[in-house]
Amino acid sequence: MRVLLTGAAGFIGSRVRAALEGAGQEVVALDVMLPAAHGRGAQAPAETHLVDVRDAAALAPLLDGVDVVCHQAAVVGAGVNAADAPSYGSHNDYGTTVLLAEMFAAGIDKLVLASSMVVYGQGRFDCPDHGRVDPLPRTRADLDAGEFEHRCPTCGAPLQWRLVGEDEPLRPRSLYAASKVAQEHYALAWAEATGGSVLALRYHNVYGPHMPRDTPYSGVAAIFRSELENGDVPRVFEDGGQMRDFVHVDDVAAANLAAVESPLTGFEAFNVCSGRPISIIEVATELCEIRGAAPPVVTGQYRSGDVRHIVASPKHAAERLGFRAAVDPRDGLREFAFAPLRT
Repeated sequence: MRVLLTGAAGFIGSRVRAALEGAGQEVVALDVMLPAAHGRGAQAPAETHLVDVRDAAALAPLLDGVDVVCHQAAVVGAGVNAADAPSYGSHNDYGTTVLLAEMFAAGIDKLVLASSMVVYGQGRFDCPDHGRVDPLPRTRADLDAGEFEHRCPTCGAPLQWRLVGEDEPLRPRSLYAASKVAQEHYALAWAEATGGSVLALRYHNVYGPHMPRDTPYSGVAAIFRSELENGDVPRVFEDGGQMRDFVHVDDVAAANLAAVESPLTGFEAFNVCSGRPISIIEVATELCEIRGAAPPVVTGQYRSGDVRHIVASPKHAAERLGFRAAVDPRDGLREFAFAPLRT
């Protein structure tokens, strides 16, 4: 197959490219090389087209003969304030609409879309007495008092996190999350209008070699690594008990390969996760121990709007896509402790 891969020079995109080419797929690679993602002056890899997906005239010729589009390109991060909204809306959402329109014009009917766990918002919770509960946002008063867990709005008891399935409501809580939900909605509408197929891959916390450092694209694992390399120790927000699913970048690449080669039709979303929950304090502690550093510092500080727990179910991806993560986070983090990072 001939696959158009956007964001092909990025942390994830470059590994997706390697997986596709390793499986014998022909890859048409493009990347706009945003400085925020790649650093100023970064050079695009060989045979990578310097094209912005928002530029329909430049994009159209690259779609000739393409069978599948694998769309990784995006501006990421939580968003500092409302001033960031136009960037997310332009790159992520407008860019996706241009891509979908040009795919339609070229007769291409399959899209693999890089989505994110952030579409779920604050995840899924149960109360021991009242069952499944949609918790209210945590209050500043509770956070200031060190009460970090969500509480049942009926009885006030601490709630228990549960695995999030793909059928959970989409409730974005950041500008970036809103843009990813919009991407999925545009892709869903396109699939229904054209009869095309969309496989939306909801990445959880991706980490691995050549992860960018000290940028909005870094992620918490790379931030901890940078702190260690600067002679400091990781500074962990809240009490460190936040639960996440860390998935290795090579597993993410494998999920993309499975999606590209899948015969599934229509619109379908999949969690791309390890299926092995781990707390933020465990991640920080693992990196410190492997590097022989002092333990992490739990600050008790918090960021307004942060999600307490978000942990995914891998079941649907295993059953429908045939994807199962191969790397246990505790093994992957041992490798990551000394793996090269992008500067």
